[in-house]
Amino acid sequence: MGEKVAFIGLGEMGAPMAGHLARAGHDVAVTNRSPEKAEAWVAEHGGRLARSAAEAAEGAAFVASCVVTDDDVRAVCVGEDGAFAAMGEGSVFVDHSTTSAGLARELSAAAADRGLGFLDAPVTGAGEGARAGTLAVMVGGEAAAFAKASPFIDSYAAKIVHMGPSGHGQLTKMVNQILISANMEALSEGIFFADETGLDTAKALDAIAAGTASSWWLENRAERMRERDFRTDEGGVDVMVKDLALVLEEARGMSVSLPVTALVGQFWTEMQARGQGRWEAMALITLLGKLGGKTR
Repeated sequence: MGEKVAFIGLGEMGAPMAGHLARAGHDVAVTNRSPEKAEAWVAEHGGRLARSAAEAAEGAAFVASCVVTDDDVRAVCVGEDGAFAAMGEGSVFVDHSTTSAGLARELSAAAADRGLGFLDAPVTGAGEGARAGTLAVMVGGEAAAFAKASPFIDSYAAKIVHMGPSGHGQLTKMVNQILISANMEALSEGIFFADETGLDTAKALDAIAAGTASSWWLENRAERMRERDFRTDEGGVDVMVKDLALVLEEARGMSVSLPVTALVGQFWTEMQARGQGRWEAMALITLLGKLGGKTR
C-alpha cells in the first residue's frame, strides 16, 4: 500500500488524476465542492470520502488540489476547514490549479510558517492527458519540496519540470495559455476561411498537418471544430477568460504588451457575455461567423 494522500477538486482534470493515485496503490481521500462527484469517485475507485479539505488532508503526506480560481485555492488551503491546519509538519501541498503567481507566493509563505511544503504546479495536456496520465507539470517552489513530491506527481504525469521559486510554475502556465490562445484563434480562422472558400476542409487540414503549420490543436481538435461540436459542462470559455485575465494582469505589472492575447481574450469575453461560458474554448470559431454575419 502506498502513502496516505488527498486530492481536492474532482472536475475533468482532477478526477482522473486522483484515479491514477488510487491505481498506484495510494490511500486516497477525496473531497469536492459538489459532494456527488466525490461520492461517484469513491464508488469507482475506492478510497475515502471527506467532507472538507481539512478532513481529507488529515494525516496525508501529500495533498493535491485542482480547483479554479485564486479564491478557491485560498479557501481549500487556509479558509475555514482548510487543508493547511490539518496537515502534519513536513507534508507537501501540491496545487495543480491555474491561478496567479502572487497567490502561489502568498500560500508558499503561509505553508512555510506551518512547517509545510507548497508547490504551485499547474498542468497542461487537456482532459485526455489527465485520463492517460501523460500530463506535463510546471512546478514552482522549494527544491526540497519538489524532490519529495516528484514521485507522487509522477503517478499522473509524463513530464515534470521544476521551474524555480514559488510562482514560477504559474508564470510558465501563463506562457502556455498565451500560446494556446494564438493557436486556437489561428486554427479557427484557418478552418473558417477554408469552409468559406469551398475547399474540402478536411483534406486541406490533412495536407497542412504534415508541414510547418501543424500543432497539437490541429491534430486533436480540428475535426470537432469543423463539425462545430462543442459539448461540455466544464466551462472552457469561462476558464480561458479567467486565465487570460491573470496573464494580462501580470503583463501590465511588467509593462509588457501582449496584443494578440488581449484580442483573443476579448473574443472569449464576448462569448461569455453571450451566455456561452460553459462551452468549450475551441467554440471560439463560432464567433467568426457572428462577426462576419455568417451562419456557421
